[in-house]
Amino acid sequence: MSQPIPFGTRPGPSDRTALVEVVQQVARGDKQAFSTLYDALAPMVFGIVVKVVRDRAQSEEVTQEVMIDLWRQAARYRPEAGGVTTWAATIAHRRAVDRVRSAQAATDREQAQAARAHATAFDEVAEQVETRLESEQVRRCLRGLTELQRQAVSLAYYQGLTYREVAVALRAPLPTIKTRMRDGLIRLRDCMGVST
Repeated sequence: MSQPIPFGTRPGPSDRTALVEVVQQVARGDKQAFSTLYDALAPMVFGIVVKVVRDRAQSEEVTQEVMIDLWRQAARYRPEAGGVTTWAATIAHRRAVDRVRSAQAATDREQAQAARAHATAFDEVAEQVETRLESEQVRRCLRGLTELQRQAVSLAYYQGLTYREVAVALRAPLPTIKTRMRDGLIRLRDCMGVST
């Protein structure tokens, strides 16, 4: 069959039979038959797809994908299950719906990622503010300690020295340093409002 099947209002019985024969030829790999099938069905397929997808460029892509599916699936077509146009329309509708769902899923992913990025940025800012406030509170509380307590606590916590190293640095006996540290930490805890 080299002439395209007329695609008018509704195919009559002879047109349906001709389409079935064309699909059978396509199933055997006949490229000319596929050209005929393409000419007969592409306008209908595009019409279905554009109604679902609503974007001309994407509809053209989906129509091409459907026509390739018809080429690949021609051997699976069973005339007793329905007409060729119904078969093609079903494949077209499914492909169009898949494209819409895929596009919606991509949009949803982008929006979720943007929301996560926004929430992360907000969390980082909130965390920085909280850390800054806590640091200011610690500095204020440290100013409330005696000079000896502040030196011992600062050496231990800011410079990472052990009790023994603090005792050596301040030239004081180890039991005195432990007492200063304990008293200083208790005052810091009370000043910071930390409950035990």
